[in-house]
Amino acid sequence: MGNKSTKKGAPQQLTPQQISMFTATTEFNEKQIRDWHAEFIRDYPNGKLSKKQFINMYSHFYPGKNADAFSKLAFSTFDSNHDGTIDFYEFILAVAATSQGDLNDRLEIAFDICDSSDDGQIDRKELAVMISAMYDLLGETNRSGDYDPKKRAVEIIGKLDVNGDKKLNKYEFIAG
Repeated sequence: MGNKSTKKGAPQQLTPQQISMFTATTEFNEKQIRDWHAEFIRDYPNGKLSKKQFINMYSHFYPGKNADAFSKLAFSTFDSNHDGTIDFYEFILAVAATSQGDLNDRLEIAFDICDSSDDGQIDRKELAVMISAMYDLLGETNRSGDYDPKKRAVEIIGKLDVNGDKKLNKYEFIAG
């Protein structure tokens, strides 16, 4: 039979311990956490945001643009337990990471989104994919000459690659 409580949707109420954890790991206060949670549960009653729902949600931030490629990269980063969904914990951390903190914190998130292989390095192919995704978000259709994502990736890595391995580690990426 198993534990039936694990098959239920997300809890409709946050525990005091959860609120303490969220306020300690983000810059959100208790009211903001409760508001985010209420909206999340209203929009996703089962407490899970699928990849398709995430892409759809992200496209609302960029109307008339193609957010698919970028949102797929972001989803993979924010789905920290790799279960194919984003729960409220992953969601609130993603919101905090992309809206709070200093530039270095946000660059760390950008690096993690770009590092699709999760090897701690960004190679030319990964960077070209990210550049293409950013072009899509911005509505840039010219991908030739100086706007060729592969060419841009080679140029960027050439300028920022301090150790000469033709890849960027997180330090090189942030410092650059």
